[in-house]
Amino acid sequence: MGRAADDVTPVSQCESPSPIRVLQAAMAQSFRRLYSSVSSSSATSVASQFLAKSQSLPPSTQSQLLDANQLQRFSATLSRPELSRTWPENGTPLPPCYHLAYFTPAQIEEELGRDGTDTTFNPPRPFTRRMWAGGELEWVAGPSGLLKIGQQVTETTKLISSVGKKTRAGEEMVVVGVEKEYNNGQGVALIDRRNWIFRPEITIPQAPASRPAEVPLPEGSHIRDFTQTPVTLFRFSALTFNAHKIHYSKEWCREVEGHRDLVVHGPLNLINIINFWRDVNGGKAVPRKVTYRATSPLYVGEPYRIVLEEEKNKITEAKIVDSYGKVGMVGHIESY
Repeated sequence: MGRAADDVTPVSQCESPSPIRVLQAAMAQSFRRLYSSVSSSSATSVASQFLAKSQSLPPSTQSQLLDANQLQRFSATLSRPELSRTWPENGTPLPPCYHLAYFTPAQIEEELGRDGTDTTFNPPRPFTRRMWAGGELEWVAGPSGLLKIGQQVTETTKLISSVGKKTRAGEEMVVVGVEKEYNNGQGVALIDRRNWIFRPEITIPQAPASRPAEVPLPEGSHIRDFTQTPVTLFRFSALTFNAHKIHYSKEWCREVEGHRDLVVHGPLNLINIINFWRDVNGGKAVPRKVTYRATSPLYVGEPYRIVLEEEKNKITEAKIVDSYGKVGMVGHIESY
């Protein structure tokens, strides 16, 4: 893993496709027909039509057994010895945010975007370049109602918003919000709301960004430093079945999207914030709610720091700052 200071078996041709795959294929085909003539439309118009069409379809659902192998491998990737050096038994609570290693994308390679991203909830062209913008997680069943190893859990996903916006530079984009509920048979244990930004696809390669001058990392009540490695990014991508090229293809980063190096996953940064917060609060703490927003990319091989402030009225403010003074993520953690 980045240094902290302190196969998919092919689906047999004779197997029937899963319900989630059938629904995803139907959605993709429907969207292609609907939007084949609106690629030049404004972001606002595309977003409005996309929302209406998406909400006319039923929510997508998939069920999965939360297995110990995935949790152990995920913990090893995160350098968390408490769950990586011994086999997690049935009934072991899933640490907050570790559900991200389960319910991974189901698309075959030919259905992925040009940049390798899952396209299940993509608006139509030209708004196909996806970035994870932030979101909110809420553990509605409380600390005793966490998802657990050995449980059969159902994820229900629906699109809840689609809005056309503009960047400060005037570039149009579509901001899509989805909501995922996780039911372990005893009720909904977790609600995960995610926001994705979709910008126009790149038609002219961007020049790679230069590295700014370094500045001292900020101080705070609680700090933890990271420098992520290509190995960590590869393992995280593999376990979350995330084929987004910005996380593993340096050529794509530098020669197409204009990044100076591999980009650290937003969800990886989120998990590291929450793990640090748990450690500060005794190791087994569970947040009631977390809101977070990615504000700037963080790159492999470049030091950055997580800063947690002291809790006030059950709220802890968090941020990630790189060694150039840029804030990469901000978070707001509410405890029980």
